[in-house]
Amino acid sequence: MKKIVGLFVAMLLLLSSCGSVPLTGRKQMLIVSDQEVLSSSLTQYSDYIKSAQKSADKAKTEMVVRVGKRIAAATEEYLKANGMESEVKSFSWEFNLVKDPQVNAFCMPGGKIVVYEGLLPLVASDDELAVVVGHEVAHAVAKHSNERMSQQLMAQYGAAIVGQALSNKSAAVQQVGNTVYGLGAQYGVMLPFSRKHESEADYMGLVFMAMAGYNPEVAVNFWQKMSAGKEGSTPEFMSTHPSDATRINDIKQYLPEVEKYRKK
Repeated sequence: MKKIVGLFVAMLLLLSSCGSVPLTGRKQMLIVSDQEVLSSSLTQYSDYIKSAQKSADKAKTEMVVRVGKRIAAATEEYLKANGMESEVKSFSWEFNLVKDPQVNAFCMPGGKIVVYEGLLPLVASDDELAVVVGHEVAHAVAKHSNERMSQQLMAQYGAAIVGQALSNKSAAVQQVGNTVYGLGAQYGVMLPFSRKHESEADYMGLVFMAMAGYNPEVAVNFWQKMSAGKEGSTPEFMSTHPSDATRINDIKQYLPEVEKYRKK
């Protein structure tokens, strides 16, 4: 009887831990609080940014900051207009261009955005950079890191972690956070997201860049250039994304829907 009651309580706790992704409405399990996620990610980000070499290219750095601020402002405006003003408090935006040859970029929870110099030769305009920045901002807004941490905690601890019955829950969250953010791993700062998360970020990123007044149609040409530039090896930025043909086809299908969000 006690076992049945325990399972019932666990189910209720799981249901209460469900959230939904803005724009897509997809249901997700989030058993880690926003504060725990932010604390864990900020530690990792602070360690990384202290050791990273900032770009000496002033013009390119200004480009990253300009595009980042514009998309961040549009994203916050959307959240406020749709009853998610409390979510805005989770973001403390920061934009950096780092001297690194990798074709990569990432956005930590809380809005810490880093673009690597290796990506910029493929970026011909603010609009094309907005494709990347919008995608990374989408990961943060959709709480993909929280969802991945929650999945790993459930796999390791089961219902106990849902009810916060573990005496060392904070330590468990920090340990999983270290794995999720992957500092020093072969993929760079952020380990790859699942293809489901990447596809969702593709769509949401197009919407956010459109809201900011950028042209989402350039995404097709940008990803075609990314595909052509791989030369037999997959950049970290694309490692778990859908195949090039699938992504480009999906983006083409998204564009009519995204267009209605576009700020002229």
